[in-house]
Amino acid sequence: MSPDESGHGGSAVKVLGDDTLKIIAHELVESVRNNATIDWTLKESVQAKMRVAVKRILRKYGYPPDMQAKATETVLEQAELYADKWAI
Repeated sequence: MSPDESGHGGSAVKVLGDDTLKIIAHELVESVRNNATIDWTLKESVQAKMRVAVKRILRKYGYPPDMQAKATETVLEQAELYADKWAI
């Protein structure tokens, strides 16, 4: 997830720094990839599990709370672009 793509990354970069955001992005990709299943985009339970995992990672690194909801939705939207490649 690029900070500029999320539309809110400017202050996240200021708070966390580029290196921390890179670590967060890497963990988010791994988490979403590991949770992706066939038709996960249609299964609310899998999407909910992914949201929880994303929020947990964001909190772990002190991502600004007021920006977590938007970042979570952005991660899931971007994950949908890779859904066919990641689904097991």
